[in-house]
Amino acid sequence: MDIATSPLALPFPAMPAIGGVTLRVARARYKAWDRADLTYAELAPGTALAGVFTRNVCCSTEVEMGRESVAGGAARALVVNAGNSNAFTGYRGREAVEQITAQVAAHLGCSPAEVLVSSTGVIGVPLPKDKAREGVAAALTAEPCGWEDAARTIGTTDTFAKGATVSAMIGDVKVTLNGIIKGSGMIAPDMATMLGYIFTDAAVSPAFLQACLPAANAGTFNCITVDSDTSTSDTVLAFATGAAGNAVLEGQDSPGADAFMAAMQDICRQLAHLVVRDGEGAQKFIAITVTGAVSDESARIVGLAIANSPLVKTAIAGGDANWGRVVMAVGKAGQPADRDRLSIAFGGVWAAKDGLPLADYDEAPVAAHLAGQEVEITVDLGLGEGRATVWTCDLTHGYIAINADYRS
Repeated sequence: MDIATSPLALPFPAMPAIGGVTLRVARARYKAWDRADLTYAELAPGTALAGVFTRNVCCSTEVEMGRESVAGGAARALVVNAGNSNAFTGYRGREAVEQITAQVAAHLGCSPAEVLVSSTGVIGVPLPKDKAREGVAAALTAEPCGWEDAARTIGTTDTFAKGATVSAMIGDVKVTLNGIIKGSGMIAPDMATMLGYIFTDAAVSPAFLQACLPAANAGTFNCITVDSDTSTSDTVLAFATGAAGNAVLEGQDSPGADAFMAAMQDICRQLAHLVVRDGEGAQKFIAITVTGAVSDESARIVGLAIANSPLVKTAIAGGDANWGRVVMAVGKAGQPADRDRLSIAFGGVWAAKDGLPLADYDEAPVAAHLAGQEVEITVDLGLGEGRATVWTCDLTHGYIAINADYRS
């Protein structure tokens, strides 16, 4: 089915080249569509690797092998297949991935463990080895492409290409981080909930890169949800080529490490927001801030309970300032909360404070706020100093239409 571009879409940014990264795309024809569906990124020797992966216990072979590669800390290539997740496919799925890694490794003269593979799409269908072989062969000799082409090629039900770029100064050396991501449905925080790839020309040790990525992930990818479902294939990988020539960042005490960590946090947040903006059927981007919790983690869990509530999400879709549904979601979160200390606001307008509706509450400005594309909900629990922000989208008829027709 044809899917209209999300009304929350943002234009693809101008993204500079990253030294040590060459991008190519090709048509493996995993599905009956007229588009490129295989992305190949070639990486310079010595590229450091880090990754975070889904905790879904029915994960794909790509995730299992990716974890093994990340343990080695080095990468020479990335292959992303779109249209087939290759999950729940047993030994046939593993054979297909091993074929890809061997084919690319032979071309580059590297170890197969240095070739990362991701696949996304329909679950339960083995990745066709003949199509994969031909697609990889075509990609290896294709003309280099830009970031937008690569971002578009990794998508499935995505309605727009998603990318972000940031820079940081490490001493007197400017380093750049570019990221591309795909994700639209089956999005819930259990590490990352989509396929995302971050490339930087910074020189970073694998150990420090692996420390930075999960730290950035915690407050970004792990704070988004579209539909509360965690994918079998979720992966976020970071590659550091070292082409910028800065002194290698070995740890948090390295000069410039704080700037790099902030840049990693920034790019992960931007990419996470793009996924929510392309939530299947989404019409509104929703930020939910929870304060006054007993801890930051408790605040995050309460925020996610609100964000994952179909009743809250459909109320927002309909422009209904039904704060009672927020009360319900707080109460079911399983976290410390006191009904008589609870306060709720929409768009900065308090509807209830300290467990009671405000006598002078005026719903008109709240209704006007909910009519827009960007919605803010604030919940104060009145118990402590913990706080967190999570991001989600509304739930519309479009979500049903997209997923009812997904396999066709």
